[in-house]
Amino acid sequence: DLHLSLRRQRQMCIRDRTYLNCAYISPSLKSVTKAGRRGMGKKSQPWTITPPDFFKESDEARSLFCQIIGSSSEDIAIIPAVSYGIATAILNLPIKKNENVVVLEEQFPSNYYGWVENVKRADGELIVVSRPEEGSLISAILSAINDKTAVVALPNCHWTDGAIIDLLKVSTKCRECGAALVLDLAQSAGAMPFSVNEIDPDFVIAPSYKWLLGPYSLGFLYVAPRWQDCDPLEHNWIDRANSEDFANLVKYRDEFQPGARKFDVGERSNFALMPMAVAALKQLLEWDVENVNETLTAFTETIALRATELGLNVAPANERASHLMGIHFLDGVPKELLGNLAERKVYVSVRGKSVRVSPHIYNTDKDVDRLFDALSAVL
Repeated sequence: DLHLSLRRQRQMCIRDRTYLNCAYISPSLKSVTKAGRRGMGKKSQPWTITPPDFFKESDEARSLFCQIIGSSSEDIAIIPAVSYGIATAILNLPIKKNENVVVLEEQFPSNYYGWVENVKRADGELIVVSRPEEGSLISAILSAINDKTAVVALPNCHWTDGAIIDLLKVSTKCRECGAALVLDLAQSAGAMPFSVNEIDPDFVIAPSYKWLLGPYSLGFLYVAPRWQDCDPLEHNWIDRANSEDFANLVKYRDEFQPGARKFDVGERSNFALMPMAVAALKQLLEWDVENVNETLTAFTETIALRATELGLNVAPANERASHLMGIHFLDGVPKELLGNLAERKVYVSVRGKSVRVSPHIYNTDKDVDRLFDALSAVL
């Protein structure tokens, strides 16, 4: 049982708090915290850290994460942040003069700033797709992609309010126009089913600390096999062939480790963070992303209904993600709302014009009651 398993794992021992903010940063499961402490303990006894330790756990993380997106472990690189993954994609997706890059209005800055600088250097154009007041978001995105589009860089759902994007339709249009597809799955990997075999992206980035339930400053980069002969963002010792042989690291090599390992960040073998990521991914795979998604779908539908009854606006279910939603106030988000909710020990975020509510399966119906009791009290 998914909820029973979670109750055994849950780290949130303070029962009088309602945390509906997984899109901000997830709480650590007990198993994840324990793994991190165990990993940190190795540094106090460095003689116990052996050369295989630099490779074994990061390769295990690769083999676990690849199951989340349906790829081979050979296609996965270890990265520290979304911006690192985007920079890797930018390095290998050259933009010519007068070509364009398509992004979405108000998408997360780490999947925006790099493209701004890239089109400046290339004398290209950045096309920012506005969120339509009426009509379909996906139609607006598809209309923006044309024969001059070099790259389409998008999320699976919008980070401010969970507005969903049909990536299959986007992928089809990209292939028709010869455009590359770069995806930031920070707000969906681990909470929404996703398959690289279905979508066929060029690069996919997923940080660990949100819906993958892992640590901060660690994430994963999927590099499609067609790009694995390209250049890494940096050159470090562990990404080169035969780096397992510490005694012969003085013998420099031109060859890289196989697959996407060449794109790994330096010092990827973080002995505190990597065990946490492994523990989180194991638990998530045990629960199964499909099960997580189904559970959260029912939960957010209840929240949407309660918000509507209170006179607030929520997008229809077919236009938003199942795990992340925005609640809109007719006259805008009250300035003191977050502070007032926090005083009542209820935690959400404000992003853009939305009160962003992002539960996970550690939440219960009591949390929904406490959220709306708090909202009713401050309206």
